[in-house]
Amino acid sequence: MSTSESSEAVAVGSSTNDEVWMPKASSRTERVWAHPLARWGIIVLLAIIGFSFVGPSLYRGSAYTLHMTALLQPPSARFPLGTNNLGRNMLARLMLGGQTSLEVGFAAAIAGMTIGVVYGLVAGYSGGFVDAVMMRIVDMLRAIPGLFLLLFVDAIVKPSPLILVFLIAGISWHGVSRLVRGEVLRIRSEGFVEAAVAAGASKGRIMRQYLFPNAIGVIIVSTTFHIADAILAVAGLSFLGLGLPPPLPNWGAMLANSMAYLPQNAWWLVYPPGFMILLTVLSINFIGDGVRAAFGRNARRAGRRGA
Repeated sequence: MSTSESSEAVAVGSSTNDEVWMPKASSRTERVWAHPLARWGIIVLLAIIGFSFVGPSLYRGSAYTLHMTALLQPPSARFPLGTNNLGRNMLARLMLGGQTSLEVGFAAAIAGMTIGVVYGLVAGYSGGFVDAVMMRIVDMLRAIPGLFLLLFVDAIVKPSPLILVFLIAGISWHGVSRLVRGEVLRIRSEGFVEAAVAAGASKGRIMRQYLFPNAIGVIIVSTTFHIADAILAVAGLSFLGLGLPPPLPNWGAMLANSMAYLPQNAWWLVYPPGFMILLTVLSINFIGDGVRAAFGRNARRAGRRGA
């Protein structure tokens, strides 16, 4: 490592020969921003967040008011994105739907990642019988089709944003746990971990101060892709009628409801929500590509095996 490169890195660990060098946070941020696709993704995602959360306070249109004299109206000065079959303002519903989709998607991804990271850390560091049992549990859970589980829960519980978060998290953490476990199995054989064990450090301290920081690259990259997957899951469930009940809008439900009006050429009902879903997922994936490049070789596993 050159002098200029070493100034942008920090060493993790205590063994001279087994130090793990990672770029400083500021350097990683600069590398992500320097990535062309990631920079585009960040700008677009911020614009989508602003549209969804700041837009309603600027536009002042109601997402629930029924305009009975303006059913299925195409875009106009009064309704920039037209109205649906009930006369509801599609621009206002697109903004509010973005709030729901983004909130549930981000919360579900973070919840799933948290469960998976903790589970993978414990399984990977424990090893032996404990690791084998924990991974067999993961294998059994992964054998249950996620859609079947969602259909079952939907039949007995009324969907709500919180329930949807836990449902998506419950079917997404398994892959994360295996990814983190594999990374921990690699890291725990490093000299600085063995030195910490020899020094009498507790298991909790080793996982918290040595294993987790050195696996953070893989975790962050995997998180970005899981956010995109969670947003797609929210949209997909809503499209299948398993999402949030009306009149609360979200992009998937808006897209599903628009299908019946395609023969009437009501394109303003189809393209805006579909375009927002596509743009959001693409921007998050581009950010993930930039983060993966910034964290280097080890984090590339998350891009290949994540989600």
